[in-house]
Formats: sequence, structure tokens, C-alpha cells
Amino acid sequence: MAAPAYDWSGFYVGVFGGWGLGNHNVNNATGPAGFANFTANYESTGGLGGGEVGYQWQSGSIVVGVEADGFGSNIKGGDNFALGWDDATKLGWGGTLRARGGIAVDRLLLFFTGGWAYGELTHTNTNPGFGVDTFKATRSGLAAGGGIAYAITDNLIGKFEYRYLDLGTFHRDAPTNGALPYTVANTYSVVTLGLDFKFGGNAVVAKY
Repeated sequence: MAAPAYDWSGFYVGVFGGWGLGNHNVNNATGPAGFANFTANYESTGGLGGGEVGYQWQSGSIVVGVEADGFGSNIKGGDNFALGWDDATKLGWGGTLRARGGIAVDRLLLFFTGGWAYGELTHTNTNPGFGVDTFKATRSGLAAGGGIAYAITDNLIGKFEYRYLDLGTFHRDAPTNGALPYTVANTYSVVTLGLDFKFGGNAVVAKY
């Protein structure tokens, strides 16, 4: 009989926090600029934190599962053009619902994940001499990524994870400050550290 191996099966809840980088492509009625596919581009950065719940099944070294999470965010930034022109976006909150799959080596788990993402974006457009137009838009799209997890104890699991979030494109058809109608496409790269508590905690004894 071999030494007991860790069992990843079961329900878990957890918390996570980290940092995100957003990329935003603006297109207005003038269309793309030069050889780009956008009129203007800018980035946003900031922190985020939240909680998650999930369930996993293990068969041999293969682990599959489902996970849902929600988070608050302060990822924000703008293009800050000359003469006061500015487009700025803040991701206020969001979440994902994803499938997970991975390979376990005792207490170490390498995993990938993919599914659905959603979030609330606040956009501000500043038109010099005419004022500021601010609105909120809730959008959804794709979530994908992967990471590494380690069972510190039978119940406590630490992990490092990267996620790519595509929250789609929002439209502003009638800005209140005289700006041209525009759209903004929004994607995010997020890196987090997390800590999960897994209910149960039984080891699987490998036999031969």
C-alpha cells in the first residue's frame, strides 16, 4: 500500500485578491485612426478582491469542477488626450461562472478554467467646453485562464491564478455633452492570490 494521496473532491469556498489591467478600444463616427482598428486606445489598472464557491470531482489524477465568483474592483484609467478631451472607464464590480479542469500530483493541482464573465463599467467622456457625460453599462462575455493550487492542509488550499475577461462592447448613441456617438470594447487581464476552505478533507489511499 502506497502513502495516502490528497483528494481534491468536494465543495469549497474562498477569498481572493489581486491586480488587473484593462484595455479599451474607442470607436466613434470618424472610424479607426490610421492602420489601427480603433479611433483611440487606453489602459486601466487597479486592484480587486472577492469571494468564490465551487465543487470539484477527482478521478485518478484528473480533477474537474465548476466555480462561481464575485468581486469588487477599482480598475480604472483614461486616455487623457490633449486640450482636455478624455475617455475614462472604471470596472466597479463583476463575476464569473466557469468550468475547471486540471491534473493533480498529490497536493499540487495545475488547472485551466473557462466560462462566462460579467461586470459593471462606468464610463466618463469629457468634451472640452461642453461638459462631461457619465453612464454605467453592465456587460458580459468570455472568461478564460489557469493557475496553480496547493493544499496547505487537508482543508486549506492556497492558489495563484490568471484570468482573461472579455466584457464586450458598450454603445453610447446619444452623449449628453455633444460628443460624437461612440463604442468602447473592454478586455481585462487579472492576476490573483486566493485561499480556499474545502469541506471534507479525506485522503485517498493509493493501492497496488
